[in-house]
Amino acid sequence: MASYLIVPGLNGSGEGHWQRHWLSDISNSYLVEQAIWSRPSEHDWLATLEEAIVAHPGSIIVAHSLGCVLTAGLANSPVAEHVAGALLVAPCDIDRTEKLHPDRLDFQAMPRERLPFASIVVASQNDPYMSFAAARSFAEAWGSGLVDLGDAGHINIASGYGRWTEGYALASGLERRGLAASHTAVWTDRFEARA
Repeated sequence: MASYLIVPGLNGSGEGHWQRHWLSDISNSYLVEQAIWSRPSEHDWLATLEEAIVAHPGSIIVAHSLGCVLTAGLANSPVAEHVAGALLVAPCDIDRTEKLHPDRLDFQAMPRERLPFASIVVASQNDPYMSFAAARSFAEAWGSGLVDLGDAGHINIASGYGRWTEGYALASGLERRGLAASHTAVWTDRFEARA
């Protein structure tokens, strides 16, 4: 069974967030702890993620928001070969995020390189941080499957996502499908239930 690396976004994932439930529910999951959650630095955050991958080779990354952008930045990293897959939930658009949180991010342009590991993007039709059309475009660029959650906001506590068990099923599917199947399919499943 693969381990899971939990990769939050800006400000981390607070108490009650589905990523926090993941950490308490699944024994082989590990938080990628950033030194400064409130002022993300792409360079520093990526180095921390790479260290976590080296410490837990063969893990599946479970990322939210800016954590998805960070994970997509692994496309040209030498440690990417040690990633078994990535579940990219509610990726944020850097430009939109900078407008919503001015002078907080030190991230460059959105990565568009194809990921060298299996991945699924989980997106919402009404996410304030990224339009669904943009999420679809990035999923295609990254070679990711796509899951449409409908009107799910930013797939966080504010939009009703606490313990989100569908995420566990998606990650298990990534683990089972492996690289070949996950890289070629685009899923458009719609989940309505919220836990």
